[in-house]
Amino acid sequence: MDEKRELLRHTVASLAYRAVRTLEDAPAEFAEFDGIGRTPVQILGHMSDLLEWALSAVQGNERWHTSKSHSWVIEQQRFFHCLHALDAYLATDEPLYSSAESLFQGPIADALTHVGQLATIRRLAGSRTRGENFFVADIRVGQVGSEQPPAVQPFR
Repeated sequence: MDEKRELLRHTVASLAYRAVRTLEDAPAEFAEFDGIGRTPVQILGHMSDLLEWALSAVQGNERWHTSKSHSWVIEQQRFFHCLHALDAYLATDEPLYSSAESLFQGPIADALTHVGQLATIRRLAGSRTRGENFFVADIRVGQVGSEQPPAVQPFR
């Protein structure tokens, strides 16, 4: 596998890890926190839309679709399903019909930005996330599900 593909896969795994840290232990009412634009459940749905767009681009049939919001639980499942689907394609020898750079600078970077947005909204909603040193986090290529290893160096 080429280095760019491997780095994309590591970035997708980093997105999964950071999303889990932002979503874990969020109170149920967080999903509908309002007053700052999109609600967290809408943001999470948009993140899935971004990943579906990325997958369609690498498969050579680029398309954008804005989906309707579902429940918080369904949107979380959808997000991790989309991460898995993108990673699974990147893990193959199938051609990439979109450049690694375009994938990173577009949908993947946008999704990472939204993880930070969700973390900020959690703070505004009175449900802070716990910080950690992501430089030493146990992030591995292919590890893109909602089950992630515990923080190596959480901030106290």
